Amino acid sequence: MPSSASSSDRVCRLAFCISLLAVLALTAGVRAQELGQYRDFRLGASLASVSALTGAPITGVTLIHERPALMQELRWIPSYSATVQESRARGDAVQLIVFSFYEDQLSRLMIDYDRTRTVGLTDGDMIEALSEVYGEPLAAKTSGTLDGERNDESVATRRVAQWVDAGYTVTLSRWAYGAAFRLNVESTRLGALARTADARALVLDAREAPQREAARLKQDAQDKRDAQEKARTANKTTFQP
Repeated sequence: MPSSASSSDRVCRLAFCISLLAVLALTAGVRAQELGQYRDFRLGASLASVSALTGAPITGVTLIHERPALMQELRWIPSYSATVQESRARGDAVQLIVFSFYEDQLSRLMIDYDRTRTVGLTDGDMIEALSEVYGEPLAAKTSGTLDGERNDESVATRRVAQWVDAGYTVTLSRWAYGAAFRLNVESTRLGALARTADARALVLDAREAPQREAARLKQDAQDKRDAQEKARTANKTTFQP
């Protein structure tokens, strides 16, 4: 028969394990929430809510694709919303944020930091600052082209550090020339859907290009005929031989 002390020890150990699992689950949930957010902007948010937070009008949104999915982009320069003095007073190092939307859901934020506000900062300095928000990075100083970077980027970037969980990815990168820092905060699910839709849209654009060109030429010809007819009507009324 086990002693009452041994039974008590097992109960205490079991209680400790249960408490530890609860703490780990809570910590994982908090970290996932943090990885899915940058400041006041949360991945999955609507275009209208992001527009309201930034003060940037929805009319300034760029349409990337309409099919096979609606993809939009909103560019926001925080300094336009405040004076340079106000921006520097609050220590804001953000130069530009590009919000990418997939079917009216924020799928990615691309944050470019002002070189003048990060000059002298090392990779380690940036990792330390971001680790205060997102925890320890999964990998640091891994070279290579970043996933999700657009093909029209004129300067290559290298990955400095990355934070990853099941739903989100946060990637810190640095320009190969100029030493400026960039942060990408992306929803794994929405990001994958956006890349698939982007690839399909390019195929559809190429397939439909001849038809669109023919329609454009037809419309141009019609516009020319309409202009000539309008001029004919006006001149016929006023012409004197």
